[in-house]
Formats: sequence, C-alpha cells, structure tokens
Amino acid sequence: MVDCISKVMLHTAISCWQPFLGLALVLVFVGSALGCPARCECSAQSKSVICHRKRLLAIPEGIPIETRVLDLSKNKLRSVNPDNFSSFPQLEELDLSDNIIGSVEPGAFNALVNMHSLSLKSNRIKLIPLGVFTGLANLTLLDISDNKIVILLDYMFQDLHNLKVLEVGDNDLVYISHRAFSGLLGLESLTLERCNLTMVPTEALSHLHNLVTLRLRQLNIAVLHPNSFRKLFRLRHLEIDSWPALDSFPADTLQGLNLTTLSVTNTNLSAFPYQAFRHLPYLTHLNLSFSRIAHVQGGMLAELGRLRELHLVGAGLLAIEPYAFQGMRSLRVLNVSHNQLDTLERSAFQAPEVLEKLLIDGNPLVCDCRLMWLLQRRHSIQFGEAQPECGTPEGVRGRPFREFKESLLSYYVTCTKPRIRQNKTQLLFVDEGQPARLYCSADGTPRPTVTWLTPRQRHVTYKSSGRVAVHASGTLEIKVSEVHDSGVYVCVASNAAGNDSLSASLAVKSLGISDRSLYANRTSQYYTEPNSTATNGTNLFNMTFGLDLKTILVSTAMGCFTFLGVVLFCFLLLFVWSRGKGKHKSNIDIEYVPRKSAGAAAEGAEQAGPRRVNMKMI
Repeated sequence: MVDCISKVMLHTAISCWQPFLGLALVLVFVGSALGCPARCECSAQSKSVICHRKRLLAIPEGIPIETRVLDLSKNKLRSVNPDNFSSFPQLEELDLSDNIIGSVEPGAFNALVNMHSLSLKSNRIKLIPLGVFTGLANLTLLDISDNKIVILLDYMFQDLHNLKVLEVGDNDLVYISHRAFSGLLGLESLTLERCNLTMVPTEALSHLHNLVTLRLRQLNIAVLHPNSFRKLFRLRHLEIDSWPALDSFPADTLQGLNLTTLSVTNTNLSAFPYQAFRHLPYLTHLNLSFSRIAHVQGGMLAELGRLRELHLVGAGLLAIEPYAFQGMRSLRVLNVSHNQLDTLERSAFQAPEVLEKLLIDGNPLVCDCRLMWLLQRRHSIQFGEAQPECGTPEGVRGRPFREFKESLLSYYVTCTKPRIRQNKTQLLFVDEGQPARLYCSADGTPRPTVTWLTPRQRHVTYKSSGRVAVHASGTLEIKVSEVHDSGVYVCVASNAAGNDSLSASLAVKSLGISDRSLYANRTSQYYTEPNSTATNGTNLFNMTFGLDLKTILVSTAMGCFTFLGVVLFCFLLLFVWSRGKGKHKSNIDIEYVPRKSAGAAAEGAEQAGPRRVNMKMI
C-alpha cells in the first residue's frame, strides 16, 4: 500500500515539474548563445564557432568549452601558444588559415587529443620546431602549405601516427631531412608543390610505407634518378606536374611501383618514356599532356594491357604510327586533342571497336581514306564537346565529322597511289671515302613515306641515323662511302593506297694504300668567324697538309721494302735455274755484223765481214 502511494506521488511530481524542466533546457540553450564570442557565429547543434574574417588580433574570449569546430581563418592572429586551446579538450576541427602567424610554440595543441583536422595554411611560419604536434594522436588531416617553411626537421611528425593527409606545398622548402616523415605510419596522401626542392626526397619518402597518393607539382627538378620512389609499395597514384626542367625519364625511375594512375604533365619530355612504363602492368590511367612528344612508335606499349585512358593533349604530336597501341585491349578513352596530327589510322589500335571516346579536335586532319574507319563510326563514338574537323582537302575543309553524309564519303575520302618522279634507274660512281647521294621523291595522297632497301637487305628510313640516312625529301645519303656499299639500292614509296619503287646502282671505287693514306690525312681548312681576329688584328686562316713527315717515311719504307723484295726474288730465281741445268759451257762465242753507217769507215767495215766475240761465264 505504501509503495503504491509512493509511485503515485512520484508520478504526480514529475508531471508537475515537466514545464519547469523544458524551461531549464531553453535557458541552457540561451546561455550557450549568450556565451558565443562577439562577432562570431555559433551553432549549438553542431557545436561550432565560426569567427571567419572578423579581424581578430587574438583568440576571442567566450568560446564554449564543448566546442568541436572552431574557425578562426582570415584574421590577424600572430602566434599560437600552449594556453590558447587548452580549455577546449573536445575540439575536433581547428582552422587557423590565412592569418599572419609567424610562430607556433611546442605543446600548443597538447590538450587537443580528439582533434582530427588542423589547418595552418597561408601564414608566415618559417620553422616548425619539434613538439608542436605532440598530443595530436588522432589527427587525420594536416595542412601547413603556403607558409615560409625552409626545412622539414627529423621526427617533426613522429607523433601523428593516424595522419592520413598531409599538405606541405607552396613553401620555401629547400631540404627535407631523411627522417622528417618518420612516424607517419598511416599517411595515405602527400602533396609537395611550389617549393625550391631540386631533387626528389627519396630517403624521406621511403618511410611512408602506406602512401597511396603522391602529388609533386611545380618543382624545379631536372633529373629523376633510378628508384626515386623506392619502398612506396602501396603507391597507386603519382602526379608529376609543371616540371619545366624535366626532359628525360630513366627506365628504372618507377621500378618496384604498382601504379594505377600516372600523370606526367607540363614537362620538357621530348620522347615517350616507353622503358619506364614497362614496369607498370596495372596502370589504367596515363597522362603525358603538354610536353614535346612528337611520335608514338608502333609496338612499344604492348605491356600496358590494362590501360583504359591515355591523354596526350598539346604534346606536339606529329604522328601516331601503326600498331602504336598494340596489346592495349582495354583502351576506352584516347585524348590527343590540340596536336599536329594529320591522321589516325585504324591500324594503330589493337581493338578499335572497344574505343568509346576519342578527343581529336584541334588537329590539321587530312580527311582521306585513312580516316574512313573513324568517319564511319562518327555516330557511335564520343568526340567530346568539340567536334573534329577536316583540314584538307579543299572541298571539305572546316567540315565537322558529324556533318558528313554517308553518300559523300566515298567521293571525298579517297587516296591516290604513290608515283615516283623521274622514274629512271640511277647509276652512280664515287671514290671510296667520298659522300654518295641517291635521289627518290614521290607524289601521292596521303604523302608517301620513303624507305630504302640496301644491298645487304637493311631498311633505312627517315628516322634512321648514322653513316647512312634518309632525308625528309627521300634522298639517301651515305656520308662516307665504303667499298662494300656498292650494289643495287631500292627506293620504296608507300601510302595507304599502295606503293611504287625505283632501283639505283652505286659503284664505289677502291683506293690504293697510298691513296687511302693521303685521303686519311687529306687537306683541311679551318678558319674562324669573320669577327675573330688575331693579335695583329687580321683574320686567322690555318691550313694543314696531308703530306706530313709520317706519311713520307711510311711511303718510302714501303717502296724500299718492295724493291729489295723484287731484287732478292730475281737472284733466287737465277740461282735455282743455274743449278737446275747441270754442267754448262763457260765460254760463249757471239758473232755479229756491225750496223751500216754513212762514210768511208762504214764501207770498210762492211768489206771486213762479220765479227766474233768470245765471252766467259763466271
């Protein structure tokens, strides 16, 4: 009975006090609002205090203790001390960006054990001493970019075991200590940009075993060394952007990486780094835009079988050769816009039917039979926002692909077979050591490519280099002729419509030993530029002659040895002949009649008759 009465009384009391409890909650909320710092905006629901762009000179008073989000960006704060945030243990996000902070003292964030985001971006910090980040064990994002930091010291991030994202770019960095990133066991994303680094901090990066994304932008690095990114076993996304001094990509630079995305843009690369990419079988996205890559050769990218997107925008491309994308069965997107391509043949692709998007606008395209496959697919393939247009021939210049009528394709999109001009067999005689030129030029649509076949069955093209080369005009040049260069050469001019050929014979005359010596030491003239003068003010003009002392001595010695050898051979021959005849007469009688001559003496001699002479063999 007593228990029942107690319960009834308790229920009655609660019912009576409910209005008062509601009023108390309202008062608490009002109290929180009244505790918001002047000129700041507070939210009781999100427990945030926003003091953005309030021209504050110091940390404002009246910030609620339970604040979780504090925004003090774009003010006039000059420093951060340990006492500034010790009263807000529940703080999770702190934004101090765009102030004039010049120093952050060690222990400034010791009490903020729950904080997971800290931004010190766009301040005037020159050095972050050890101990500044002590206590931030749960921090996941740290932004110290756009400051005046010159060096990253060893172990300065060692307490940030759970940090995921680190932004360090846009500083005056000249050096990163080898152990600066030690302790960042969970770091997944790192950005280094707009600083004074002259080489990749390989040793420092090697401590980031869980790094997934690395961005290196606007750096003055000219050389990439082999294994520049070693020990980054989990790196998947690498971005190298705006390195104007970078002109080569060594083969072993990316050794040991399993990248899926690689971007090397705004560089001075002049050749496609085929060898460097052979170690990347899992690559799906490749961007080499805004470089100086003129050609994509055939059959060099076969190991990138998983590549889905390739971007070569504004790279100065002149040609994509047949079989350039051989082996790339997964290629879906190709962006080669704003280059100098005149065509893109179907034979460049391993599987052209799977190509979904082709950006080829901004190229001087020649709409001939080589582009027929693309024009036939113009309604099923995506060209992006800008439609590709024909540059030539005249009848379709400026016409977008989608405006072509099916019935007109066979009329405009044609090719003509090559025809070699002056198609007559050439016969050329040259001396050994002299240059030789065989001419071959051809007409056709598209412009034919000229290839020469040597007597030794070697193919020489425009890209060949060395002693034997082909000029852009089709002329074959042998810079220094040799005897074995003699033979029949075949010029082959070919394009998509067919080919034409021409034979040319070359005969190289061999020189003697002395002639070769003279040729090896042939007369040469050296002179300076017209502006160059000697001490007396006259132009320098020096001549060296091939008949030097060494040449004369060698030639004389060889002549003497030859003469002595002939004389010795004759004596031996006579000796053998004489021995082979056995006994012989030692005396020989010779009878002769003197020649007639004018005068009495001659008549007297004729009357005397023939004369006899006796000779004795010694």
